[in-house]
Amino acid sequence: MAQRKRPFVTKEQLEEIAKAYPTPFYLYDEKGIRENAERVVKAFSWNPKFKEFFAIKATPNPTLISILHEYGFGVDCSSEAELMLAEALGITGRDIMFSSNDTPKDELAYAVSLGAGINLDDVTHVALLKEVADPVPEFVSLRFNPGGDFAFANGIFGSPEDAKFGMTEEQIFEAARELKAAGVKEFGLHALLASNTVTNDYYPALARTLCTLAVRLTREFGIKVTLINLSGGVGVAYKPEEEPNDIALIGEEVHKVFDEILLPAGLSDVALGTELGRFMLAPYGGLVTRVLHLKHTYDDYVGVDACAANLMRPMLYGAYHHITVMGKEDVPATERYSVTGMLCENSDRFATHRALPPVEIGDLLFIHDVGAHGHSMGYNYNGRLRSAEILLKEDGSTKLIRRAETPLDYFATLDFSPLYKRLEEIQHGINTKKPQA
Repeated sequence: MAQRKRPFVTKEQLEEIAKAYPTPFYLYDEKGIRENAERVVKAFSWNPKFKEFFAIKATPNPTLISILHEYGFGVDCSSEAELMLAEALGITGRDIMFSSNDTPKDELAYAVSLGAGINLDDVTHVALLKEVADPVPEFVSLRFNPGGDFAFANGIFGSPEDAKFGMTEEQIFEAARELKAAGVKEFGLHALLASNTVTNDYYPALARTLCTLAVRLTREFGIKVTLINLSGGVGVAYKPEEEPNDIALIGEEVHKVFDEILLPAGLSDVALGTELGRFMLAPYGGLVTRVLHLKHTYDDYVGVDACAANLMRPMLYGAYHHITVMGKEDVPATERYSVTGMLCENSDRFATHRALPPVEIGDLLFIHDVGAHGHSMGYNYNGRLRSAEILLKEDGSTKLIRRAETPLDYFATLDFSPLYKRLEEIQHGINTKKPQA
């Protein structure tokens, strides 16, 4: 049975945190993150070579990545900056999976220099890899796109044919032949055919597709496949009525597919890989914001001090994020509000016509499930600044793991020294006029 969503923190805790770190801010639950990491490790422990490559793009915070690395997790990188972050944290070699598309030459060369696992998105990238790597790496992964719709027991959960990612089957075979001739000894297969699936059937169905392809490559081309990488796509229950994925059951079902398809083909030593960004962290992050205004026109609006610059998923995708009015968790949701930010965009809203308890100015709102693809997608439209990130530690204390941006951060790339000096003076003047806590 789906559980009613509750914040991992109390109103009293948040009010204390807000005294040190003004709203809005992101808050992450260390205890929940660690418990989830343990569940993932246990779910796939049947595969001795299992490796979770945490998708850095979901939450590129070094403190959180380091916590996951304690459990043996590697990282999935897709850019130079993400590779730099991995290297700075001491994560190198095959603990990195570099899965880029439309890849710049220098970024591919950097990934090769780190010894990263290279996951090629297009058959034309084979030539690029040979250009930047002499000799070519002993291991290369290939990203597969089977086209059509990806359907399984519960219906259609994606249309790979509409995605820009991956190679056709024919291109996979072409790339494998060329790379083998160039000296590649081991291959991986990778695919992301659906996003944020809330079903236990997605990974097993994808595993069946990739395992079947691995057997074909082995038999028809003498290719040695050593990694099946299921990528991400395992989602979270954003809505209270949704049933969360059961990662233990998913692990069991993938195990059955491996035994059914790979064992008879003599591929018992194939490693399993995953790239769980959203599943790893989304439920363990909340955006905390305070109500500034209540407006009553043709709708009832709750104006908060966060905006789409802090969390753009609702504006960009129409995504649902549950909202708790702190201290009113058990008060009936008798009112209907649109919860909005201060951007000059009508679409800058976290919810439209959302049922909530009566809201008052000064209330703290907790926006759920933003621990992945939340802060990382922030931007600076209207000169709005990205918020702080705070870790709620297991002992109940807090740690600032990313400070809030300041106006001078926003102007820092304007390399006009006289102007910047004047902006510093203006900022100093504003700070001296602010009421002191």
